[in-house]
Amino acid sequence: MEQFQDGHHVRLRSRERGTYLHADEDGRGVSLRRPRASMNAAWAVHLFDGANNAQYVLLHSAAYGRYLAAMDAPAPPGHRGRRVEQRNYEEREEEAVRWEPVRFGTGDYTLLRHVTGRFLRANGKYLPWNNGASVDDFDSVSRMTHWVVERIPATEGMPELPLAGSLDALLPRRWIVYASVDHTVWAALDFKGRSVFRLRGELASQMGINDASNLVMCVQAGTSGRPTPLVVNLPRGSRTLHIVVVMAGEPGPDNLALRYPDVSAE
Repeated sequence: MEQFQDGHHVRLRSRERGTYLHADEDGRGVSLRRPRASMNAAWAVHLFDGANNAQYVLLHSAAYGRYLAAMDAPAPPGHRGRRVEQRNYEEREEEAVRWEPVRFGTGDYTLLRHVTGRFLRANGKYLPWNNGASVDDFDSVSRMTHWVVERIPATEGMPELPLAGSLDALLPRRWIVYASVDHTVWAALDFKGRSVFRLRGELASQMGINDASNLVMCVQAGTSGRPTPLVVNLPRGSRTLHIVVVMAGEPGPDNLALRYPDVSAE
């Protein structure tokens, strides 16, 4: 458990495949990919105290704020066990996002045991195009459930937001439901495309903020999810996003300091 500090960020690297657990750009899928210096490979740690002094690790994507969850549905064809995906964190579905780290042997490898007793595993040992993750019963012979936990240091200040792409105007519309940090007033914005840079400008205009660079957007992924600073373009699709707006220099949501992972650090 010492590898997971509340509010900090980690990567999970598969021992067998050498690839990293990524939050896919559709905001739902989870896969194993090689890019290391990516916000999609960074996961924020949310420690959760359960019954009988049990402590669990919840992991939410530094890119989209959604939580790593194990489902009861079968994994996709070519993958073993049950499905793993990104989900909003709702109190009634809290067990789906609970994980317990287990150190394996004398090495630096960690198993992530889901509350159901299944273990997070990589896929594609023999068929590398099956690059998804799933949960399955423990196999003492296989190394596909072994993970290397890499801590990611924080960077000072918010990263620069990517500029809007030339095809952004052709993408579908979605609702952005937003509020200030005190949650006193919620409003909605009909937004087109994925550009986080343009979204910040439109929200600043809606809220009467003159300097958009001082506005920090945090994704609220479910009623129990921790707000996550949004610094990459929005996930693909038209799913409604809930945004909590914070001004730079002000206290962050839930009295937590805003923390940005330095994904380029060695």
